[in-house]
Amino acid sequence: MSEKSILSILRDAAPAFFTMVPPEHRMTNEPLTTLQINIGYVCNLACRHCHLQCGPKRTEVMSREVMQACFDAYETGGFTSVDITGGAPEMHPDMEWFLREWQARGVRPIVRTNLCILTDPRYSHFVNLYAEVGAQLFGSLPFYSARNVDKIRGDGTFMASIEALRMLNDVGFGDHDGQGDTHTITLVFNPAGATMPPDQASMEQQFHRSLARDFDVHFSNLVAITNNPIGRFAEALNRKGKLEGYLHRLVDAFNPATTEGMMCRDQISVDYAGRVYDCDFNQALGLEIVGKKTIFDFARERQPSRRIVFANHCYACTAGAGSS
Repeated sequence: MSEKSILSILRDAAPAFFTMVPPEHRMTNEPLTTLQINIGYVCNLACRHCHLQCGPKRTEVMSREVMQACFDAYETGGFTSVDITGGAPEMHPDMEWFLREWQARGVRPIVRTNLCILTDPRYSHFVNLYAEVGAQLFGSLPFYSARNVDKIRGDGTFMASIEALRMLNDVGFGDHDGQGDTHTITLVFNPAGATMPPDQASMEQQFHRSLARDFDVHFSNLVAITNNPIGRFAEALNRKGKLEGYLHRLVDAFNPATTEGMMCRDQISVDYAGRVYDCDFNQALGLEIVGKKTIFDFARERQPSRRIVFANHCYACTAGAGSS
């Protein structure tokens, strides 16, 4: 299913999202705080819920020229946080160089990892590297049992994630005793199907209990996010005739209190070619920012506040407690 087809179905099935957002929340804040950088769509996994449809057959990777523009944009734009994602960012041939360059600039980047990749001998050195550069890890783990995770990500992926967490625990990631940790790893939970995530605090407690009891592994925090109705997840819902129904569920759960803190108000999302989006969900749909400015424009001069590009998939970020 094309991005246009998804957008058309979502557009026709519910009120236009932007009409739900107060005018003062339809613009980006100034200055922006987070520079999110997607360095490529190559991944060792092809997860059922991946909104960017990453996988082993993808070939898109960011060039050093675009990476350099990201460094320049960070300085020019007054950003305070860097968020590196993929794909599996570890599979980018320049990932180690990229991390060390951020370290040299005094930046401790957020890195989003699928965990499984760290058990591959070709990429296991990133465990120590992440500790060395002080990376703040976000590790995707859809559930705390093998049955649920392997169903989404493939056979054996849950135990590979557990092995990766043990490796990370060994170098100081994760809170072992409730007294804090040396390095932070936040797990990211999302439902297996077309349901809303449970209460985040109770889910975090359950993850802590289950992973410590069953596998003696530990983490720092957990965030629970709502599946966005785009990418592979949208395709699967549409095949089952459930895409519109899921959107209606999100609309019914719309929480006006979440619009002020939407991530799109404080960040840009940069793709491998240097194109810029309000978030990586918009990146998945090809919805570039107003004016279609690139990261090279952001590198040259600080950009003013602008109108955010909304569509009906945005209901996922504002349902319930919000997913921003």
